This record gives sequence, structure tokens and C-alpha cells, in this order.
Amino acid sequence: MRRRLLLAGALATVLAAGTACGGGSDDTAAGETEKLTIYTARDKKVSTFVVDKFTAKYPEYKGKVEILNLGAQEILERVRAEKANPQADVWWGGTQQGLAAGAGEDLLTAWQPAFAGKMDAKYKDAEGRWFGEILLPEVIMYNNKALTPEQAPKDWDDLLKPEWKDKIVIRDVAASGTMRSIYAAMIMRQSPDGSNPQPGYDWLKKLDANTGSYAANPADLYLKLSRQQGTLSAWNLQDILLQANQSNMPFGYVMPASGAPVLVDGLAAVKGGNSTGAQKFIEFLFDDTLRADLAKDYYQIPAVEIAQQPEWLAQLNLKPLDVNWDIIGKNETEWINHWNSQIKNKG
Repeated sequence: MRRRLLLAGALATVLAAGTACGGGSDDTAAGETEKLTIYTARDKKVSTFVVDKFTAKYPEYKGKVEILNLGAQEILERVRAEKANPQADVWWGGTQQGLAAGAGEDLLTAWQPAFAGKMDAKYKDAEGRWFGEILLPEVIMYNNKALTPEQAPKDWDDLLKPEWKDKIVIRDVAASGTMRSIYAAMIMRQSPDGSNPQPGYDWLKKLDANTGSYAANPADLYLKLSRQQGTLSAWNLQDILLQANQSNMPFGYVMPASGAPVLVDGLAAVKGGNSTGAQKFIEFLFDDTLRADLAKDYYQIPAVEIAQQPEWLAQLNLKPLDVNWDIIGKNETEWINHWNSQIKNKG
């Protein structure tokens, strides 16, 4: 019995010493850098590149940045579910309408970073709760080993032609900010003021009839398209160029004749998170040198002007589709819920 008591006392002493030496709030109070958790919809190549640059400039964050890759809509839903106990510090990669919804639900921190003064008002929240990082044109994507540029569809309505029956692969819409934006824009093409979505629903039902499968995530989309389980899709220009030029995927794109929806893709500091780390990371993302590197090597169209555009961007013949993102923001949830319950796999 005496031996057991001695062992228990020794163990308690060790545990007490361990508690005194590290862990918990004492370390933060002593000046240890707090962990930075980032929910991102960015391609993993992009997020890895940026975080490596960030930790090189701020070595105190080495090993303390945690990245969780999710769809843009999934980030909104997760941040919303965690409102009472925030787990993320940065929301990196979200549509204008998704970020606006987060701001309206008091999920985001309001502040004024140094770069905000250089940004067009239409690319940021008036109260400083979110900021546009890049502009994403949404285009027609195709397998360029299966189709030549001449054979590929030239406009959105071409996707409804009988020859593309079961040849289209679509990233599952509900979880994807990109796809929600494309589908909402297709509804607006039929009803510019958004008051009558039915013609748009009819259009999407015809697209569904030509869709051979829905991909669970971007990686699944790329795999299906590269294996010619389908030859066409609709996707954002940046990721198409990334996959084609950095992963040797057989992907080409068509700038639709009637125009490409160009969405504002941005980021925010999550309210209740590590605001110091979040703001430092967000300021870093708008560093001029980093923005130039991301435009040149990762095919980003920055929401703030950069001194010199890379050749691909200077030569991009971008034709924006006339889209009112405020109207989409008010109607997107209803429209996509209707598509998910009444149209998907029923065309």
C-alpha cells in the first residue's frame, strides 16, 4: 500500500511539472505563437505554395499553420455550424455571395487592411468583413485529346445539343461555390432580374439530361474527364489552366461566345478566431511580389492591380457575362435547392 502511495505521489509530481512547463494558455501568455487554422477552397498546390512563403517570412508560424481543403459552400456551412465555438481563423476561397452571407450572419471580423484602399469597392465588403482576392471566369472545359478546339462547344447553349448526351461530367453542384455560381448564372441568362427562374430550371434540366455523371469533388472531376468518362464540363479557368500546365492533364477551355460569368472569389477573418494570425496571413496574401507570382505561375487574375501582367493574362480574351451577383446572392440557395431536389438526375 505504501509503495502504491509513493508511486501515485511521484506521478502527480511529474504531471504537475509537465503542466507548469508547457501547454495551454500559459504558453500563449508567455508569447508562444498561436496556431493558425485556415479553411480553404484553393487548389492544394496554391495553398501549399502560399503557406510555405508565409512561414518563410514569418518563421514563428512554422508548423503552426493547419490547412483544411473544402468546397467553398462547405466552408460557409462549416463556419456557420461552428459559430458558437469557431475552429477556423481564416476563410480563404469563397464566392462573393457566400462571403456576403457569412457577413450577414455575423461570422466574419470587420477590419481595414492596408491593401483595401487599392481595391475597387465592388470587390470588397463595405464594412471590411471580406475582400476579393481573385476574379474567376467560369468557362467550358473539355478533354483536348478527345476533342479538337473546332469540335468543342462554342457557347453554353451548345452543351444542350444531342451529340453531347452522356458526354458531360459536372462537379456536384450543391457543395461547390464554383458550380453554384455557374448554375445560378445560367438561370439569370434566362431571367435577368431573377423574378422567373422556371426557364432557367428548364435549361438546367436539359443539361442534366446530357450529364453522364456528377463528380464528388474536383479531383474526381479531373479523373473522370482525363479518363474520358466524359469529354466536357463547366469549370473555372484558373483550375483548368493549373491542371493542364502543372499536372499535364489533357484539358482545354472555351471562352463562351455569350460571355463567361466572372465571380469574385475572396477571403475573410473568421469572427472569434485567431485574429492576429488571420490578419497577418491575409495582409501577406496581398503582397505585390506574391500576387505577381500567383498570377504568373498559378493563373490567378488578381482583384487588385499588379505592376506587370503575365503573358497569358495580357492575352486573355475575357468576355464577361452580364451577371448581377446581388440578385444571385438573394436567390442562390432557393435555386440550388430546387435544382438538387427537382432536377438533378431527372433530366
